[in-house]
Amino acid sequence: MFLIEIVYGRFCRDFCYTERNNSGAFCHENRNVSNSQQSSMHVFGRRLRARRLALGLSQEALGVAIGIDESCSRTRISRYETGNSEPALAISRSLAKALAVPLGYFYCDDDLDAEALLLIHGMSDDQRCRVVEILRGCAPPMKD
Repeated sequence: MFLIEIVYGRFCRDFCYTERNNSGAFCHENRNVSNSQQSSMHVFGRRLRARRLALGLSQEALGVAIGIDESCSRTRISRYETGNSEPALAISRSLAKALAVPLGYFYCDDDLDAEALLLIHGMSDDQRCRVVEILRGCAPPMKD
């Protein structure tokens, strides 16, 4: 039987709803990752770590920048990077904003697509419109 609890502790900055069953507990912002999600979370974590390091940020600094309590920020970011935990979408958005990347960058399975997103994200609106027009001219017609 499932029990829903509201937990507030010194390691949680905000209220955290925890659903508990016989297999343990998990937090909505720090969900345990099943084996089927491991490959997508590996991509997320690899890109998160690479971008964080490229910007010269520590795990703790990144966590604090997105509003995670200082006492647990390094652990939380580490769990996201290793794929042990899946961040909630709101946390992923905050990470993307703090690291100046589009949200989709973390979730692209293909590295070339991710690089293209990163390049386009850094362009002005006018430049992005021109790139999209070029791509439309090069792309084969889409099938209905």
